[in-house]
Amino acid sequence: MDRISCQERLLPGRTLRHRWDFAVRAGYAAIELCAPGEPRDRLPELRAAAREGVVIRTVCAGTPPRTPDPGPWRDAAERVRTHLSVIAELGGAGVVTPVLTPPSPDGRAGDRGPFPDIVAELGEHAAKEGVTLFLAPLNRYEHPTVNRLEQAVALVREVGLDSVRVAAGTFHMNIEEADPAAAVLAAAPWLGHVHLSDSNRLQPGAGHLDWPVLLGALDAAGYDGDLAVEGRVPDEPEEAMASVPGFLRRASLRPGRAAP
Repeated sequence: MDRISCQERLLPGRTLRHRWDFAVRAGYAAIELCAPGEPRDRLPELRAAAREGVVIRTVCAGTPPRTPDPGPWRDAAERVRTHLSVIAELGGAGVVTPVLTPPSPDGRAGDRGPFPDIVAELGEHAAKEGVTLFLAPLNRYEHPTVNRLEQAVALVREVGLDSVRVAAGTFHMNIEEADPAAAVLAAAPWLGHVHLSDSNRLQPGAGHLDWPVLLGALDAAGYDGDLAVEGRVPDEPEEAMASVPGFLRRASLRPGRAAP
């Protein structure tokens, strides 16, 4: 439990440095960048923060476009390419992105279209930069096609690049996976990043997810990557976000059911 990070926007503080100081006091090990604000437009600030010891591990590319028009989806892919270069310069691990496949024009979920080619291109760029592209399945209300870990794993296996891995999200798994712990174990060889939020998309401990079981599955899977807290900003962010690292460490020590 030494790789707990937090999305920047959830941390209280006026500047990135203030938010990092809060994160360190609370027990976080790193920050994940997430909208608002394009990382490339913040490069002077981010470079200065990195020189001062702020640990920026990942960039979250956010949710996919809400249109069947392929143009915005291709624009989103180009943004991910830029994010990969930025996080590489900052010495981070990689970029978390949803699968960038638009629905069919009639609004139904289509096939994956050109996405394997797009993933391969982005994965090759990630490899060149020395970072990783993390593909995040989203629930059916946020993405038309790839909603479960097994679907993301199939895409990663099809692409066949070590620089492309799966990002699991506990909120989305709570909606889509029949057995989230079993899904984690099945995806273990391809799992590279984990987003943590509770069943109500607030911080871990604010909903009804079984955290000992989920964390136990990650431990059984041998997962040693980042655990990045994401989701909605709580009503009292300072108190809520300060509680998370301790909560997760306590939950990881409680016995949980082993997935088959």
